[in-house]
Amino acid sequence: MAPRVIAILNQKGGVGKTTTTANLGAAAARLGRRVLACDLDPQANLTTHLTGDLRREGPSVYDVLRGDHPLADAVRETSVPGLSLVPSHLDLAGAEMELAAAVGREQLLRDALAGFLSGAEDGRRPELVLLDCPPSLGLLSLNALVAAGEVLVPLEPTFLALQGLAKLLEVVDLVRRRLNPGLRLGGIVACLVDARTTLTAEALAEVERHVPGKLLRTRIRRNVRLAEAPSHGRSILDYAPSSRGAEDYLALAREVLGGEGAPADA
Repeated sequence: MAPRVIAILNQKGGVGKTTTTANLGAAAARLGRRVLACDLDPQANLTTHLTGDLRREGPSVYDVLRGDHPLADAVRETSVPGLSLVPSHLDLAGAEMELAAAVGREQLLRDALAGFLSGAEDGRRPELVLLDCPPSLGLLSLNALVAAGEVLVPLEPTFLALQGLAKLLEVVDLVRRRLNPGLRLGGIVACLVDARTTLTAEALAEVERHVPGKLLRTRIRRNVRLAEAPSHGRSILDYAPSSRGAEDYLALAREVLGGEGAPADA
């Protein structure tokens, strides 16, 4: 069976996108899934989060997109059993300009991923692929949307953050109509949530009004341990397994793995 491929996307930075990729991947692996996370951000924050450093050890996603290496050459194991990583590197910052004239430039990741999956042994083929997108809607994010079957949008529940959601959903719909008919919005996950504020409740109600049925039940609460974990190169499940952050991401993994994504409580 083909794996689920999820692009984790928001063009606004600082909303929990990389934190969600790393910890959703770790939680899904903890629940018994084989997970491949791919870092498509030139800042390489996901790579740092899961490995603890940015030392270049072998090919990165930059080499894969350039066609210099197959994706299999770039896959690295992490300290989390069941979770592997295709790392990024600062070199990726020049990829959008270098690849602008490439034939089929928006399909480079899709083709590389298809080649990897077709050649992987059944027992090693990932069941879930998570694509950590950069905080922009350029060529790297476009490659993720063409390669993915669904999009997960981490969103901070503030009205300023909501302003960009409509534009993001327009881009997703455009890619679905022109390049990837199978693409769908898998869900919106509220991150950095402070349930004590009226603003949070109002913002979440606004999301539900504009995109009914797509706001996931799980809320990722503000938690200092989540902010600390990347500097230790560990997921929240390893760094602080009894924290609210670990609890929330295990709940998110169960919800995402359980199906289409359930609507939020009223």
